[in-house]
Amino acid sequence: MASAATASFASAPCGWSPEDVPFPSGFAWGAATAAYQVEGGWNADGKGPSVWDTFTHQGGDRVFKNQTGDVACGSYTLWEEDLKCIKQLGLTHYRFSLSWSRLLPDGTTGFINQQGVDYYDKIIDDLLANGIVPMVTLYHFDLPQHLEDQGGWRSDAISEAFDNYAQFCFRTFGDRVKLWITINEPYVVAKDGYEKGIVAPGILEPGTGAYRTAHNMIKAHAKAWHSYDVLFRKKQHGLVSIALNSDWAEPLDPACTADQEATKRYMAFCLDWFAEPIFTSGDYPAIMNSQVSVMSSKQGYRSSRLPEFTEEEKRMIKGTADFFALNYYTTRRVKHQENTHSEPSISEDREAEQIMDRSWPVASGSSWLAVVPWGLHRLLKYIKNTYNNPVIYITENGFSQSDPAPLDDTQRWEYFRLTLQEILKAISLDDVHLKGYFVWSLLDNFEWTCGYSCRFGLFHVDFENPALPRVPYRSAIEYANVISNNGLASTEEL
Repeated sequence: MASAATASFASAPCGWSPEDVPFPSGFAWGAATAAYQVEGGWNADGKGPSVWDTFTHQGGDRVFKNQTGDVACGSYTLWEEDLKCIKQLGLTHYRFSLSWSRLLPDGTTGFINQQGVDYYDKIIDDLLANGIVPMVTLYHFDLPQHLEDQGGWRSDAISEAFDNYAQFCFRTFGDRVKLWITINEPYVVAKDGYEKGIVAPGILEPGTGAYRTAHNMIKAHAKAWHSYDVLFRKKQHGLVSIALNSDWAEPLDPACTADQEATKRYMAFCLDWFAEPIFTSGDYPAIMNSQVSVMSSKQGYRSSRLPEFTEEEKRMIKGTADFFALNYYTTRRVKHQENTHSEPSISEDREAEQIMDRSWPVASGSSWLAVVPWGLHRLLKYIKNTYNNPVIYITENGFSQSDPAPLDDTQRWEYFRLTLQEILKAISLDDVHLKGYFVWSLLDNFEWTCGYSCRFGLFHVDFENPALPRVPYRSAIEYANVISNNGLASTEEL
């Protein structure tokens, strides 16, 4: 960890110490979960199937040991146990997602599942009764299967279906929910779900599927934002955004112009793909438009594989976020890689190879998760400078352990501590308007294609025990101390 710690303080002024600086008053301390990953009860009480129910039930070793979220953490019946964990941490905020198909089994308002409504009503009411602010995500990867059967996110009709669902949720829960996320990580849904086909719904359409999916998700988000703005905001006084995931990227060779330009393309094809249309221009980054257009022409396409927004759509999309919701996990070095292949794909279009620096530590449960706390600091500065200094919430950040995971996760807490230092530096030294931080995740849970083999939770869940008991890791205890103090203790106090 020496290299990470050294980098952590490289830009701090002499005498500045994060242990001496509190977080801002009213800072949101949270943890996050997602419906499919924790709830279980996959077909209980009238819930309809989602694409993840279908994807996991098809088997084929697409998920570790063909595991499913059928039971997961059992949160559908064990919500009170989750609430105990939330209270034990002293969280001020809790982020969770609604299962679209638990509320609307076929994805439409033609039939409303009242038992699903009752379940989420109880979560929201219990949180508020305990002084905890809910942040609610409308869509976290689990599209109703009925809608996928009609084309899913590739269909132009999906934006209207999503808007109807969003309006239903705003109308049903918005009297109490004041922080909304429309869609979680559209980049992951598009690239992994509809281009590479490695997550639900498992569609393999390289070079086209992700772009069409992202196009429709951006329009769906914008429509939902406008619905809230016009129909609900005046009475409910809430805020609506979209959770965007992004790595930070650095040129492999800082002195190489080609690597510098590749790094810009890497960011354009990741964060800026969604952030630029929503926060600034209403349209895709110019560098992304030109890259896909040139590559499409070389491959014999008559027009760009990247869809175009109409002028009316650009006006509709621009400015449709009330805060910037960021999910950050890791950083990459980037070098230029010329596209010499005729087969279309996002990775070939961007002409940028991502590389993990071998000097960076790696979270034990995820080979892709290089631990780079200073990358988050630089990403926060990038967002501030690129997107007009928005209010930012870090809506996900975490580090995994491999299973079996030790309860005394000292090394993992060190990763968290270094990350919190970088966040504090961004606030105190760079005037980043950061208002909250949410750990991924409250509980060990079903981690998509990794199943239960990697553990991100602040609380250990024993998936072999039918009671699914929750036990705090050391990182949970230390995080609770940070929340209680609204600041970091010195290393000697840990």
